[in-house]
Amino acid sequence: MTPTIVVPFREPSAKSRLPEDVRSRLARAMLEDVLAAAREVGETILATTPGGLGAGVGAALERIAAGPVLVVNADLPAATPRDLWALAGAIPPRGLAVVEAADGTTNALALSSPSLFEPVYGPGSAARFRGLAPSLALDLPNLAEDVDTLDDLERLCDRLGAHTRAALDDLRAVA
Repeated sequence: MTPTIVVPFREPSAKSRLPEDVRSRLARAMLEDVLAAAREVGETILATTPGGLGAGVGAALERIAAGPVLVVNADLPAATPRDLWALAGAIPPRGLAVVEAADGTTNALALSSPSLFEPVYGPGSAARFRGLAPSLALDLPNLAEDVDTLDDLERLCDRLGAHTRAALDDLRAVA
């Protein structure tokens, strides 16, 4: 079954470790790359998060009746459709799959049903998500490596999506 993909997006100001003068451009470029990958996989819903990440995702999931759902953060500019299909394919029956960031937070989540979601984001959230249902932790580098700083972008430069790569190239040209 084709998953529905929810992409939560906080305002660019949430990326406070990126330089202020390029923060908005880079955040939106990363979002466009994640959306491009997601749209090749299934119906995609952009979830704005004015009430916080958990509230934004929860509100988006309320619009989905059933079926598998992926929640993929907007700061994963190396995400590909293949990564998203791998995430969807790893969902255990009546369970979930989690891609953990290096700091223990959750970068991507795959749910067999939207009803499994609980808003447990924050430090250590990957372990909390795994505790909600039968789960599988996945090692998908393009989904595990998020972007918080310019150094993160440089580290991922060979794997960046087209929008983020163009924004980074523009930034380098100005520097």
